Amino acid sequence: MAETAEARLAALGVVLPEPPAPAASYIPTLAVGTLVFVSGQVSILGEEKYVGKLGREHGVEDGQKAARISAINILAQLKVALGDLEKVKRIVKLTGFVNCTPDFTEAHRVINGCSDFLIEVLGERGKHTRSAVGVATLPLGAAVEVEAIVEVG
Repeated sequence: MAETAEARLAALGVVLPEPPAPAASYIPTLAVGTLVFVSGQVSILGEEKYVGKLGREHGVEDGQKAARISAINILAQLKVALGDLEKVKRIVKLTGFVNCTPDFTEAHRVINGCSDFLIEVLGERGKHTRSAVGVATLPLGAAVEVEAIVEVG
């Protein structure tokens, strides 16, 4: 039997948090057919948080750590919505937003922190299509925000 996502998380020392309530007028997840849309998850996880701009307060390595937090928050939302991460058939698409200075051109490398973590936890099911864009600001001053479209079954 293949190792489960929960077992991989445990091996990595990651405990999924209880997701916070939405900070505005939206719902965290929405199932439509076999797809679950996960609202943008920011780079804030309890006391571990990355706020500020890439290219000013943070470099690429910190940005990747911030994107990893967004990935953990995505998985936490999916766990609540599905009850079991084994119901994830595939991460279909990620859209990553990087709070950055106008001259910062490494958004794609920053969002690798999210992509690589999801692949590490979910294996082949974690491979996905993706966009990564730089933006002027993000909610709560977060350094990174990532939304996901996930196939379930």
